[in-house]
Amino acid sequence: MPSSVIIDLPAPVAVVCHDAGAANQIVSWLRADDDLNRIRPYMAGPAQKIWREAFAGQALMSSMPEALSGAASLLSGTGWASDLEHEARCAAHRSGMRSAAMVDHWVNYEGRFVRGRSKRLPDEIWVVDDYAFSIAARTFSGCEVRLKEDAYARQMVAGVRPLAEVRGNRLLYLLEPMRNDWGRQEPGEFQALDYLLARLPELELPKDTVITLRPHPSDPPGKYERYTQGLHAHRVELDQGSLADTLSGARWVAGCESFALTLALRAGRTVFCSLPPWAPACRLPHADLIKIADLNSR
Repeated sequence: MPSSVIIDLPAPVAVVCHDAGAANQIVSWLRADDDLNRIRPYMAGPAQKIWREAFAGQALMSSMPEALSGAASLLSGTGWASDLEHEARCAAHRSGMRSAAMVDHWVNYEGRFVRGRSKRLPDEIWVVDDYAFSIAARTFSGCEVRLKEDAYARQMVAGVRPLAEVRGNRLLYLLEPMRNDWGRQEPGEFQALDYLLARLPELELPKDTVITLRPHPSDPPGKYERYTQGLHAHRVELDQGSLADTLSGARWVAGCESFALTLALRAGRTVFCSLPPWAPACRLPHADLIKIADLNSR
């Protein structure tokens, strides 16, 4: 691997992230960088925790404007939980600074660059697989789309135990906020989890299967504790470990549209999509994903 994945952006490079998805990828690239002095990083929210775990003792800029001050280019994430990355792209545009944005998923591409009436595309959009490249090229015909190494997936899957070495029967459920109630006055993430639990008998998992719930980084503490009260046929637990460790102990993985579902596919797990039939269709393009709503009722 080259000494730096972002060496082709003019240095110094301001790196601005908030949400976990892009931050995980960008930090994985920077792990291979032999000269972090060229980087002016500002991380907030989940991205700040990811940075500190990767680069203990490596200082961050105190603010997004400080990161941009004196920088020659910008690399940003494209998350939903904050306006930080969008504001960084707007500021870079105003100053004439070249800007690249990392898209870490396969959904909502155009909306990632819009806040209210403000739309600001970067000069370059970076993706890490052929699915995403095809979607981005169709969506942003006037923007340069570049395919980069998926360093995060490579590093994560390398840390996951092979399926043949898994002991016991465990289904890992990857939670994520749906930001939609699908007209049913209940958050979609609860509907999807309840749908999985209702259809578990049709998946024909062993009776001793344990279900491990892994909350999303943005979930508040206690959000899913009611599911661990012994009200289901299978034992339900909350996850406390790293994603790699939790995947290592799972034979099956389920969720809605989480990026981590694709890591589970790469790690050789059987992966289910739990979106119920009244929800919009799953937008993950991966052919090996089993959609429970498409299974024939028995």
